[in-house]
Amino acid sequence: MQKERLLLWTLAAINFTHIVDFMILMPLGPQLMRIFTISPQEFGLLVSSYTFSAGISSFFGAFILDKYDRRSILIWVFLGFLLGTLACALSPNYPFLLFSRILSGLFGGLTSALIFAIIGDAIPDQRRGRAMGLVMAAFSVASVVGVPFGLFIASKSNWHAPFFFLAILAMVILVLIYKFVPAVSVPTSKGNSKPSPMEVIRRVTNNGNQMRAISLTVMMMLGQFMVIPFLSPFMVANVGFSEIQLTYIYMAGGFFTVFTSPWVGRLTDKYGKVPIFTLFMSLNVIPIAIITHLGTTPILIALMVSTLFFVTSNGRMVPAAALITGTAKAENRGSFLSFNSAVQQLSSGLASFLGGLILVEGTDGKLLNFEYIGFIAIVISLLCIPLIRRIKVVDVFSVN
Repeated sequence: MQKERLLLWTLAAINFTHIVDFMILMPLGPQLMRIFTISPQEFGLLVSSYTFSAGISSFFGAFILDKYDRRSILIWVFLGFLLGTLACALSPNYPFLLFSRILSGLFGGLTSALIFAIIGDAIPDQRRGRAMGLVMAAFSVASVVGVPFGLFIASKSNWHAPFFFLAILAMVILVLIYKFVPAVSVPTSKGNSKPSPMEVIRRVTNNGNQMRAISLTVMMMLGQFMVIPFLSPFMVANVGFSEIQLTYIYMAGGFFTVFTSPWVGRLTDKYGKVPIFTLFMSLNVIPIAIITHLGTTPILIALMVSTLFFVTSNGRMVPAAALITGTAKAENRGSFLSFNSAVQQLSSGLASFLGGLILVEGTDGKLLNFEYIGFIAIVISLLCIPLIRRIKVVDVFSVN
């Protein structure tokens, strides 16, 4: 159990760094839009470029993740992520930053699939809810510590500073990966043969259960990432937040989800993945409806709504991730989860891009049409509930 805990803490640290790297750009949005003189559409492209490139790399990663041991691939992937983050830190202008975000996404996108594959290899199904809760609590820690700290050092220095901080942290995590992540050899279904790319594709596309799991991922991302990238600019332009007050959103949301994420994991193991997902997905549409219709609002009330948004968003992801991980057996878990990660990244990138097309800046500087984005997000989110009921776990345990 001690080795299992050290493994999970290492995976959580990887997830923390990856999430902060992705999230830090969103609260920096008002600053970057001002410094580089870019529109909401150009900022949406900056956000979606990361996810689009992550999706592409995850797709091609599906052909190799089940051919080599997990630790070796994870070390090389995380090293590439470190170099991409360092390039972001050194970016002198918008085009170079856009290129750097693409480079970061190429490697960062593979980390999620590798993390979930390692959990599936090492943790039995009856404990996967708790394992997912712990690893995904990294989102909460990223929100309550990573993002606010990044914004703080950006306010005291410049927007480059958070990326330098992440690059240094990634160097430390590389050592933890080498020390605590086991070199798990992936079992094969036919002796020692490894599947060809076409076999990898057929394994996923011919499996109705896995395709339903991928469809669920698409809908969850569309329902969330039409809203999330524009939350910070909207709070500044329409609600009345200052740029430094944006840290309160992430600190409050992160503080509560630090505790609720493991709790949701325990609920998932006790009551089942589908019931807990249904509960939190249903609750999640409430803050979406409120946030996207806010005008000038007292900070405390806006924080209460945004915190509920973070808590319920995280709450639906824990059981969904535990269920999706169990839809593949050990011999093709890496390839399936890489496909799923590709779809996740591409869907969130598409959602950010579409949100940028719908959102427009008014003559008074306020952002318009956010309420339409909210309506679309609510409909898509609610459609996830009947879909998840048709997804089944097929692998309860693989490697001990």
